[in-house]
Amino acid sequence: MTVESTSRDTSRSSTTTQESTARPPAGDATDRARAPRKSTPAKSATAKSAKSTAKSAPTKSATGKGTPARKPTAKKPTAGTKPARKAPAGQTPAGQAPAPAPGAPRETLAGQAPAPEMVQLLTPEGERVEHPDYPLTISHEELRGLYRDMVLSRRFDAEATALQRQGELGLWPSMLGQEAAQIGSGRALRPADYVFPTYREHGVAWCRGVDPIKLLGMFRGVNHGGWDPNSNNFHLYTIVIGSQVLHAAGYAMGVAKDGADAAVMAYFGDGASSQGDVAEAFTFAAVYNAPVVFFCQNNQWAISEPTERQTRVPLYQRAAGYGFPGLRVDGNDVLAVLATTRAAAELVRSGQGPTLIEAFTYRMGAHTTSDDPTRYRRQEELESWEARDPILRLRRHLDREGAADEAFHAELEAESDALARRVREAIRTMPDPDPMAMFEHVYADGHTLVDEERAQFAGYLASFADHEGN
Repeated sequence: MTVESTSRDTSRSSTTTQESTARPPAGDATDRARAPRKSTPAKSATAKSAKSTAKSAPTKSATGKGTPARKPTAKKPTAGTKPARKAPAGQTPAGQAPAPAPGAPRETLAGQAPAPEMVQLLTPEGERVEHPDYPLTISHEELRGLYRDMVLSRRFDAEATALQRQGELGLWPSMLGQEAAQIGSGRALRPADYVFPTYREHGVAWCRGVDPIKLLGMFRGVNHGGWDPNSNNFHLYTIVIGSQVLHAAGYAMGVAKDGADAAVMAYFGDGASSQGDVAEAFTFAAVYNAPVVFFCQNNQWAISEPTERQTRVPLYQRAAGYGFPGLRVDGNDVLAVLATTRAAAELVRSGQGPTLIEAFTYRMGAHTTSDDPTRYRRQEELESWEARDPILRLRRHLDREGAADEAFHAELEAESDALARRVREAIRTMPDPDPMAMFEHVYADGHTLVDEERAQFAGYLASFADHEGN
């Protein structure tokens, strides 16, 4: 199953239908106040009294003059006018304010406490702020290291995208815009921790020491992954949407039974959060108190399906329904991601069960190189998120702190160019696999059907050799 087809299935399973109209820019529409459902609890005597008082109380018009309240009635359309249409599901009705920007105060359903703001330690302008629950002490050298990681992983990602456009790769899922979410979380882990990625965690792979060249083999079609997962405690990329989250929960249950001092990280996206595998993983992890951090990179789009058409609440709030904590972090703030992931990993290692982190970020590129995001989202939205670019944000902080001079940036640029050259040379000289190798390791022992297929395919390949010889 391909990334695109599976994600589309995820999108179709949404409870609302997709419209061609783009969302309001930079809005967190998942936090939008929703109307209560029809089935409401019985009203108390106090509520009934308040209702009768409200009926008799005068209301103020836009001009400020008092007018007696009256029971609302449906207005008939006047001659020559068309009746008002209801806004399609997932769209903001005309005249209604769009969803607030990330971090802004949010409306809530009646009787609910306001949702906590997302954790942020670095503003888009590069100013350091403190958070009472997630303190972070970090040196200038560590800041430069995080910046280097993000710059180099972005350069590798850009080079891979260019190689796909040149026909060297069959497909490439870009991580553009999600560098802080991946580098911050990746650098928060210990070597003994185990990571289950999706197919876009190129920055996490970098942090785990996986050679970037090995990431390209699967997308060139010459191998099924290219690296040994146990060498770096970094599992192979998973194309099937959401399945790796269930694998991570099971692995974490084993870690708990072994009594190992390790955390398991399960990466997935907002689209995968709608998958049944993810719900099952949450259930098992909670019941068995598994030491797993569920790290959701909410990049706002599951291909062309926006987040607000997949959920009625912020994604991190789903954790409460399963009995474990969840939080939202500014996914474009590498320091906040580092601090929250470090704290979550320590929490699960100490035997306190799973945690969900929602990294609120943005996919600035296409879903994959086969996608055209201009068909479903507005340029204004992209520009509003580009202003919060994670690399630019940390660069501004380095300048504020005087933590990096021009020599550092010049050396990093040279290192970035060298990485790009190595990637280009490696992909163009990458050997094709032996066609007969696909019959190996299908079964632990031999199988007669596989043996027959191997012989048939060998004869098919030999027919080409005979033809060339004649």
